[in-house]
Amino acid sequence: MTIRFAVFTAPLLLAVALSGSLALADGDDDAPAKPNCPKGQVFDTKSQKCVMQTSSLVPDADRTDYAYRLAKDGRYEEALALLDTLKNPNTAKALNYRGYATRKLGRTDEGIGYYLQSVKLDPHYAQVREYLGEAYVIKGRLDLAQEQLQQIKSICGSTCEEYQDLAEAINDSSKT
Repeated sequence: MTIRFAVFTAPLLLAVALSGSLALADGDDDAPAKPNCPKGQVFDTKSQKCVMQTSSLVPDADRTDYAYRLAKDGRYEEALALLDTLKNPNTAKALNYRGYATRKLGRTDEGIGYYLQSVKLDPHYAQVREYLGEAYVIKGRLDLAQEQLQQIKSICGSTCEEYQDLAEAINDSSKT
């Protein structure tokens, strides 16, 4: 009886443990899940499936978030192409993510331009200030990166992820 119980319950316990860890991973907005849609498609949160990115049914918010997922997965050109489909591309998030993708493609000055537009729209958006600061680190402008670090501190303190990530980037750059 005990062995039979163990044979049937062990897989169930494993499944519960795995689903719990997946739920935790999905709960972190700053660490997007790996994209699973083929090129030219976008994840539609309403239907919970991949659809053609040309579909007019997918809202800008889904397109923007999925573009960030693509960029975080190194699919920068795809992210930019998806951002090009937005009805309103001039939001703080969309401009931030466009800046991120262009910076990661090595077009740092262009990325800074998008970040500055994003900051203008939402001066209290900590993530764009982190990415802007990282771009300044790449350009060797640690003074401007430090300014962004202080802005982040006033937004979310020195314990938030954005502050810590930019502080680390500044610190790492001064070691080289």
